Amino acid sequence: MKTFTLTTAIDYANGSPHIGHAYEKVLSDVICRHRRLQGDEVYFLTGLDEHGQKVQQSARKQGIEPQDFCDRVAGEFRRLCEVMLISNDDFIRTTEPRHKDVVRSILQGLYDKGEIYQAEYKGFYSARQEQFLQEKDKVNGEWPEIFGEVIEITEKNYFFKLSQYQDWLIDFLKTQEDFIFPRFRQKQVLEFLKEPLNDLCISRPKERLEWGIPLPFDEDYVTYVWFDALTNYISAPGYGDGTDNFEKRWPADFHVIGKDILVPPHSVYWPIMLKASGIELPRHLLVHGWWNLSGQKMSKSAGNIVDPLELAEKFGPDSLRYFFIREMTVGQDSDFTTEQFLTRYTDDLGNDLGNLLSRLLNMGGRYCQGGLIPAATVDEEPEQDLRKLWAETCPEVQERFEQFQFHNGLDKTFGFIRAINRYAEIRAPWKLAKSDDPADQAKLATSLATMAEGLRLACVLLTPVMPGVAEKTLGLLGTDAVTAYAGNLDWGTRLEGKTLGEKTILFPRPQSE
Repeated sequence: MKTFTLTTAIDYANGSPHIGHAYEKVLSDVICRHRRLQGDEVYFLTGLDEHGQKVQQSARKQGIEPQDFCDRVAGEFRRLCEVMLISNDDFIRTTEPRHKDVVRSILQGLYDKGEIYQAEYKGFYSARQEQFLQEKDKVNGEWPEIFGEVIEITEKNYFFKLSQYQDWLIDFLKTQEDFIFPRFRQKQVLEFLKEPLNDLCISRPKERLEWGIPLPFDEDYVTYVWFDALTNYISAPGYGDGTDNFEKRWPADFHVIGKDILVPPHSVYWPIMLKASGIELPRHLLVHGWWNLSGQKMSKSAGNIVDPLELAEKFGPDSLRYFFIREMTVGQDSDFTTEQFLTRYTDDLGNDLGNLLSRLLNMGGRYCQGGLIPAATVDEEPEQDLRKLWAETCPEVQERFEQFQFHNGLDKTFGFIRAINRYAEIRAPWKLAKSDDPADQAKLATSLATMAEGLRLACVLLTPVMPGVAEKTLGLLGTDAVTAYAGNLDWGTRLEGKTLGEKTILFPRPQSE
């Protein structure tokens, strides 16, 4: 059976994680959890890009070896995955032998086929981007800030014959119109390809850069960091390892990347590298936008980086996961503000979801014998309306999730949660509890059973986005975390006789500093 394979971009080991890193992993995790719940076998890959000039420079500044520097940064990114509840199946580091072997194998194969040649290069170089530049990269006659300091250099290097595949790539993109999501990004790549491609410099002389994978055909050079990094997508799944893993896991269904590394690395270099090597291309690139902070682009130099680990520690990882997925339309930019985060935390999570659970556990402890969820024996308009809303909500949310419209899916899910709270107001169990009328007692039992079942179903839909909160809530309803959608999305009576847990505050109000 073909595995559903999803990869994130591998993060560069030159700094600590920020919310851009966290968002990409959470988005990818939501997609993978959703697919697992559908019954798919999933291979979810993330990792760390550890070679290159910036890593070497950073290590020297700290007076340590590049490998020691990378080991420390790798620990930070692994911790990010752990704290943010990321369910990745693999974590590739480009300093691992399994990766280096594949890079050298691909390079040797391309060299043997005549796809790589040596020549002298004279031109501009950006150390920040570790990239050779051309005059056309200037904007209004100036180098954009993203390139940092640009210098002019002359040196002998090895080049990959990128240019000879330009027409093939254009034809491929025109015929595979859904290769890149969202589609307007594909048009952006085709616009880029209107200009002639230069061949790609895939080496750096060791006298200038030692920290890299040596070329197999010339040990005096190391591999260009992008040629090295992109190869992780096939080295980790098992390319050339003698097993059937690669056959099962490749092609990847989605490469999830940020918009800044679409052109040219993932939309030009990578497809052509694969084509030249005779390896099938990934099925899709999913390109997400950037998080801005109060309208300004986040950057280390501006000092406006948000630490996701600090937020997750204070408010819980599920709260941050919810904010990421609810607030950003996949493919577009979004704005992070503390005020908006707190609004979502207080209103959606605290007042809607948290309050629903709290009042159910409170009333269940007071009105249910032994804290057991009673049977629903009354079926009147309030119950029928809520079931009807669920019948409409469930398939709509599933459809939105399939289309990566997670923000809309969450909006509809929380609309259903608010409807459960309105149902509670209509039935008013706290009033029914004061009556000795058997009819009112039946309505009381029904109202609590209905609230519990509605909350259970909402938690099933929330599982990909808020796995920790969903599991905890389901446990307080006396049932287990879900491992599949099948059989768990139908309104039923499975909670009847289950024991409600103790009153719990899922989302404590934040303490003022």
